[in-house]
Amino acid sequence: MIQGIVFTLILAAGIYFFARNVGRIRRNILLGKPLDRTDRPAERWKTMLRVAFGQSKMTVRPIPAFFHFIIYAGFLIINIEVLEIMIDGVVGTHRVFSFLGPVYDFLIGGFEILALLTVIACVVFLARRNILKLKRFWSREMTSWPRSDANIILFTEIVLMSLFLTMNASDHLLQQMGAEHYKQAGYFPISSMLSPMLSGMSIGGLIAIERFCWWGHILGIIAFLNYLPYSKHFHIILAFPNTYYSKLTPKGEFTNLESVTQEVKLMLDPSLPAPPPPDTPIRFGAKDVQDLTWKQLMDSYTCTECGRCTSVCPANITGKLLSPRKIMMDTRDRLTEVGKNIDQNGAFKDDGKTLLNDYIKPEELWACTTCNACTEACPVNIDPLSIIVDMRRYLVMEQSEAPTEWNGMFSKIENNQAPWQFSPADRFNWKNEE
Repeated sequence: MIQGIVFTLILAAGIYFFARNVGRIRRNILLGKPLDRTDRPAERWKTMLRVAFGQSKMTVRPIPAFFHFIIYAGFLIINIEVLEIMIDGVVGTHRVFSFLGPVYDFLIGGFEILALLTVIACVVFLARRNILKLKRFWSREMTSWPRSDANIILFTEIVLMSLFLTMNASDHLLQQMGAEHYKQAGYFPISSMLSPMLSGMSIGGLIAIERFCWWGHILGIIAFLNYLPYSKHFHIILAFPNTYYSKLTPKGEFTNLESVTQEVKLMLDPSLPAPPPPDTPIRFGAKDVQDLTWKQLMDSYTCTECGRCTSVCPANITGKLLSPRKIMMDTRDRLTEVGKNIDQNGAFKDDGKTLLNDYIKPEELWACTTCNACTEACPVNIDPLSIIVDMRRYLVMEQSEAPTEWNGMFSKIENNQAPWQFSPADRFNWKNEE
């Protein structure tokens, strides 16, 4: 009874703190400007099932895709085992789902195989990051914390799976020895191979090991759950809504600013009624995170820093400062800073910082060729280009800052309605006359 009460209190506290942190992230995302992404629901569900559940965009790189799928499947399927542990902890039972008989044996055997494969996959990923040192994991934006964050998650998963298998190994021996409370249930294809290492121990010693691993496994999962909101691995939750709200129009199609559209309509037809003046001054483009849409802010929290976007970026490949991954990481870091500001002051208090200049330099933005390689490469449909374009808009329309070549083009478009040095009347002079 005491163990059940203690476990229930720990579980409730873990869920409470996780929900509170998720609530803060939701609040931060909703600081963004409104955006309607509720159209074409059937296509959105199809996109989410294909990209998030089906991992379809991971297959571009088959080897990491295979190992990532193992970890992904383990995360989804082993949650059944976690549910059983939570029920056992609250009620005081042991292997409460064992009444399923052969189905239960099949599940436990499958969990064990997945646990072993997950350990192998995590070791492979640790080796790729820390021994092979793949270039995209060691770029300039991948400072000590991003690298440590990835390693912490991988080590944690290895420890959790090892505790699970050791727990089952001791449980298997206790079942064979007829220990009270340890009824015959489950099939242990992996942990049974570990049992000989514990075979010389007494029932009391085995119970101590089984209980230690049981508590370590479930407490580790609760701690892991509460670590996620502070980690890039929060994508395991946000990947699903983020892909659902993906941009369904062509990737290269830019949105028009409503304020600019209204001005153009008035120029073309002065008889149209002028729109009412806005309550607050209109800002063209984005200077800080509050100028971005909620979807762009969700993108930043969904980014897993895998670097696939940066590895295919032609600007980055040729040595320019632009890194689409850094754009997303900087946006998330600034948004987190703004959220902490709100927590401390009740409302946002100007801190003298902005996303543009303090986090992202104009040089990075101008290096983008808008080729959409980054958005195409992202495994969860993140769109760094939209943030880049909105910040460019601010530089051009608010600050009148643009490369010299661009200013010349803008002047020609304004005067000639085309980017070339020809008046509208002479536009077809280049054409060969028959």
